[in-house]
Amino acid sequence: MLDVGIGGKLPHFRLDLQHLPAAVDLVLDVTRKNYPSLAVPFHSRWRHFVFNGEDRWAAIDQNTHWRDSAARARAAFDLAIVSVLLDAGAGPQWHFRDPATGQSVGRSEGLALASLAMFAQGAYSSDPANPLQADAEGLMNLTNRALASGFQVKESNPLVGIEGRADLLRRLGALIASEPETFGRKNAPRPGGLFDYLTELAVAGDISAPAILSGLLHHLGPIWPSRLTLGGAPLGDCWRHPSLTTADATNGLVPLHKLSQWLAYSLIEPLQRAGISVSDIDGLTGLSEYRNGGLFVDTGVLQLRDPVDAARQHDVASTLVVEWRALTVALLDKLADEIRRRLRMDEKTLPLAKVLEGGTWAAGRAIARQLRADGSPPIKVVSDGTVF
Repeated sequence: MLDVGIGGKLPHFRLDLQHLPAAVDLVLDVTRKNYPSLAVPFHSRWRHFVFNGEDRWAAIDQNTHWRDSAARARAAFDLAIVSVLLDAGAGPQWHFRDPATGQSVGRSEGLALASLAMFAQGAYSSDPANPLQADAEGLMNLTNRALASGFQVKESNPLVGIEGRADLLRRLGALIASEPETFGRKNAPRPGGLFDYLTELAVAGDISAPAILSGLLHHLGPIWPSRLTLGGAPLGDCWRHPSLTTADATNGLVPLHKLSQWLAYSLIEPLQRAGISVSDIDGLTGLSEYRNGGLFVDTGVLQLRDPVDAARQHDVASTLVVEWRALTVALLDKLADEIRRRLRMDEKTLPLAKVLEGGTWAAGRAIARQLRADGSPPIKVVSDGTVF
């Protein structure tokens, strides 16, 4: 997609790589502000459980008597999987009022705090004696009303795609129940059973990040709403664009898998804490979401051919959105290379997961707030709560 764009042949966007240094400058400024020592952690859901300097999950973890490190890891997997699946864009109006501080928190951080609060209350567990878990029965029985209540949704505080989010978790529960050989190796079927599955794939105590993603796509793929399929397999966050042509069944297909890759990044730390090393972290791509994508639009690297498109709403399956998201992934690699060059670092010392965290996501949000009062992205996407 990037090559086609550089050739000036994409229908919706022009590329101006002369503006890429400005995007790099912004990302570096934000990274140095957020992480002055450049000790940047991985981009993952765990960062969003830290609020006002307090690591909410760490506090729960430290005050819980875990049977062993595997039990802790399963609980962390339960939380990460459920929280990431609930992490599609919230919309500009929704906020979560944090009971501990009284502060209102929106967007991804608010979704994280809300999902963590529900987890701590046992909302995803069917066993009152074990609230700090999600399990198949608890997820299958989760109602729209219960999720809306936990996320404080009401007419004056609407959350985009609340029904889609609840349905996704119920689908997750049903799938887990149907695959006890994957999700129920050590316990009753639960998302955290994926920890046991992945550890058995590890060779000499190591698993690659792409192997984590492969496991997620293979075993969680059926939960996604029915979209494109290939050979009977649902493709999830994969779309068509006419500019990409091949001579086989993948003609026109653009695989993005934003939530699945966000989840793969988020499972790295629980695995590491349990003693499993994770290699080839740069084997995953950047995340094709609206903060990263907005960074390139707002800095002028990507320019709409029709400026009126900025005022329109676009379906997630539209060629404009698919084009934007694919270009975002490719441009993140270019930007990361330039960030490393300027900092005199390499892929090992500054993998893409750290560039994202440092990083592009925060810079995309920062420039959006500078340019638009509500901090909204430069392109409006209609979401059902299961993609962005």
